[in-house]
Amino acid sequence: MEQLGYEVVGTRDTYEDARRDIEFEQIDLVLADIQLSGTKSGIDVAEAAKARGIPVLFATGNPPSECAIYAVGALVKPYTDKQLKEAIQVVEKVLEGDRVDAPKGLKLYA
Repeated sequence: MEQLGYEVVGTRDTYEDARRDIEFEQIDLVLADIQLSGTKSGIDVAEAAKARGIPVLFATGNPPSECAIYAVGALVKPYTDKQLKEAIQVVEKVLEGDRVDAPKGLKLYA
């Protein structure tokens, strides 16, 4: 992510660690996988982020239907760095209110 020009707050493997970042850090976007270590999932992380008004982009191999409740979209694995950057740029445009077409591999929910 940093090589793509973004500041990374942190990379977290558990819900508890991600939730702490969501509560105490200034975050513009949460990039979340569904599978995490521990008992809670990336969907739980997305729910916590949404409660604080932080948009979520899932990056997962098989996004379940409930992802749409919490996220702007889902980038389906496997993806390239270029696809990730394009997906984030599209999410930024969607959040600004623009209507855009999703690039290959990105499912938009908003």
